[in-house]
Amino acid sequence: MNREWMYVRYEGGYLHPRFIQGVEEFVDFAKMHPDCMNGEKIRCPCDHKKCRNKGYLEEVTVKCHLAKYGFMKNYNCWYCHGETFVPNIIQATPNIDLEHESPETETINHGDFFRSMMQDVIGPSQFPNVVEEDPNLEAQRLYDMLRASEQELWEGNPGGHSQLSAVARLMNLKAEFHFSERLYDEFCKFLAEILPQDNTMTDSFYSTKKLVRNLGLPVEIIDCCNRGCMLFWNEDIHLNECKVCGHARYKKLGGAGNRKKNIPYKKMHYFPITPRLQRLYASNSTAKHMRWHGEHEWEEDGIMQHCSDSPAWKHFNEVNPSFASEVRNVRLGLCTDGFQPFGQTGRQYSSWPVIMTPYNLPPGMCMKDEYMFLSVIIPGPNNPKENLDVFLQPLIAELKQLWVVGVNTYDISTKQNFQMRAGLMWTISDFPAYSMLSGWSTAGKLACPHCMSDSDAFQLTNGGKTSWFDNHRKFLPSGHPFRRNKKWFKKGNIVEDDAPHIRSGSELLDEIEYLGLLKVTEIDAAEVNAGISKSFGCGWKKRSIFWDLPYWSTNLIRHNLDVMHIEKNFFDNIFNTVLNVPGKTKDNAKSREDLKEFCCRPELHKDESTGKYPKAYFTLDKKEREELCKWVRELKFPDGYVSNMGRCVDMKKLKFYGMKSHDCHVFLQRLIPIAFRELLPKNVWQALTELSLFFKNLTSTVIKRDEIIRLEQEIPTILCKLERIFPPSFFDSMEHLPVHLAYEARIAGPVQYRWMYPFERYLRRLKNNVKNKSQVEGSIANAYLVEETASFCAHYFTPTIHTRHRRVPRNDDGGVDIRAVSGMLSIFKHPGRFMGQAKSRFLEQKDYDAAHTYILLNCIEAKPYIE
Repeated sequence: MNREWMYVRYEGGYLHPRFIQGVEEFVDFAKMHPDCMNGEKIRCPCDHKKCRNKGYLEEVTVKCHLAKYGFMKNYNCWYCHGETFVPNIIQATPNIDLEHESPETETINHGDFFRSMMQDVIGPSQFPNVVEEDPNLEAQRLYDMLRASEQELWEGNPGGHSQLSAVARLMNLKAEFHFSERLYDEFCKFLAEILPQDNTMTDSFYSTKKLVRNLGLPVEIIDCCNRGCMLFWNEDIHLNECKVCGHARYKKLGGAGNRKKNIPYKKMHYFPITPRLQRLYASNSTAKHMRWHGEHEWEEDGIMQHCSDSPAWKHFNEVNPSFASEVRNVRLGLCTDGFQPFGQTGRQYSSWPVIMTPYNLPPGMCMKDEYMFLSVIIPGPNNPKENLDVFLQPLIAELKQLWVVGVNTYDISTKQNFQMRAGLMWTISDFPAYSMLSGWSTAGKLACPHCMSDSDAFQLTNGGKTSWFDNHRKFLPSGHPFRRNKKWFKKGNIVEDDAPHIRSGSELLDEIEYLGLLKVTEIDAAEVNAGISKSFGCGWKKRSIFWDLPYWSTNLIRHNLDVMHIEKNFFDNIFNTVLNVPGKTKDNAKSREDLKEFCCRPELHKDESTGKYPKAYFTLDKKEREELCKWVRELKFPDGYVSNMGRCVDMKKLKFYGMKSHDCHVFLQRLIPIAFRELLPKNVWQALTELSLFFKNLTSTVIKRDEIIRLEQEIPTILCKLERIFPPSFFDSMEHLPVHLAYEARIAGPVQYRWMYPFERYLRRLKNNVKNKSQVEGSIANAYLVEETASFCAHYFTPTIHTRHRRVPRNDDGGVDIRAVSGMLSIFKHPGRFMGQAKSRFLEQKDYDAAHTYILLNCIEAKPYIE
């Protein structure tokens, strides 16, 4: 019995016909032995380390695995599938020729469907003998431009700079230090004076832009209605006035001026995402990493270190198998948020960038600035609010094109052309922008997008605001004692309801279609002019434009709750209430009156004899606040861990001010269990500590499935404990949303890929690029194109070309490199130089203890002993 076909899979880069026939024979043989099967599933004998006859899989999955990984070694006898003896087995040899094994082999056809299915699964990049292809026309133009620019600036220059490398260095300096174009031109003139006459250096910023134009990083300027009603784009490009509100497109020409071009009232900058994604495959430094998400393997099961490990990602692959079959197809995330380019004290102006980021990259590269693509700049000065979808039309149209058709792209790492497609996984935004993107109102009693109409929020009688107090007992197990307690929560209230059902995308889409909701771009002009608005008695405000994407309703998570803002708002409420900050505490006179109405806490009721309210046990007195402020002011952190938190302490008013989101993040997760241990009662301190540990574990870079399920079960109890402590006015929507954060982490993976921290830092860079305050969006667009070109060019040059992304560490000031010194701990092997005169200093015991602790926590040599 000849089984040499088992280890000869390919012929000319494609699956061998005899191998395909053999796989069919193997599956038929295995199905004839049901005692070796698990229902309809059979053991998979592929050579993947997770298979090798260890588990049972579906028939189709086994075929795909065998096509992709081949049979495990030395499995000529199929003993795990019912075979006991195989006579005359011929071992496979490296140079075997199966081309003319038998007449039957040449004539047997097992169907193009099976062949096509396995070829799609393994993809062309998996074949070891694939013939290299020439770049497509667009990619070839790029490489021709790069080769043409590789000539030296002048013959024999010692630095070895080419025209393009010198231009890339200059453009990086312009982006880094915000050169003006005039300064750039003057600098080029100065270089022309000192360089030899036969040099190839560009002479101005205009000539530089002409040189790098073929890089293919375009920007489109689209006119839009002054009120944000529509875009003069696509079939409406020839209109001269808004078809919704009737506002003119162009400004009126004044006086006797003969302008050659009409000036629109407002215009939008759109950066097509397709060429940006193609450029990721044009460089060897990024192309190979774009396949990481489908090729990496973790040693331990049940852990998530990347979005590709999450159920949402795997579900996306299962629902869209043709998309998942090509590992180079791109998964994207979208983020938007507004910022004020002139600060809080300047002119009121709100600009809204829309940022796209690819998730194919490994953790060390994903979410980095150079891989975040600015796609849309929505012009100010007003917040777009519900008209945000108007400005997203070109982006959604391009995403639909990338999903349905794709674009021919050259992968330089495999020397192949392939049809690249892209899909949007989810959006990332703060809570107000969540409403703008999803169409669900995030204000009022129905603010929670998970609970939706099953919310138990109510309006406070005296405070007048919506409270989510006693809204978390329904998330507890059915037999939990908190459910039947009538005293600790709402007066006389027993909770028997279960946690609300989280609706799928198809259910939400059915509801939207049943209500007859329209997109903003479909609203009739007569309805707008008449001020007609439909009220459906629910939280929906519009049909989001994202439902136009064919796959959007099948995504497990479409819009993410932002952990960064939720964490900061929760911390602010806790801190301001515990420190009893006037005007910001949730424990005020109105709150006490609401407490009297809804809760049984007579110890906090107003004393009728004195007319005053007693001090709450969850607040600090003056002496305790002094101790806390003094402790934080003298607190020291490792370099780069957090900002100087001591600057936020006001010792006169005994409060904190100017704390940034990351300061609140560190204080909540690291300092609350220590700071309040001796200042608050045990039950208050314990509840706050449990909340602190919840956020700490939730935001871990590596999360385990069992751990995240535990957090999902614990957070309702933690919130119920807080409800026993703080008044109903404390619990707004931000205090309710944490009950859903663990679920989203379990479905979508680690938090650091889905929160606003990297995007907020990116927005800070965009804000710094505003140099012309009369043309905010134009300044941002020009600076972004310069930065993008400099970053892209940097991928083609050696590390001697310094760019923003190759900057030395902040504390690396040069000097002697002692990393090669043997016998020294790794923590002391950083390059540096001496400063000032040497001095002797005697350390106190606390200094020794701090140094000892720091070494144990940060030294590689000590890590095995700590674990």
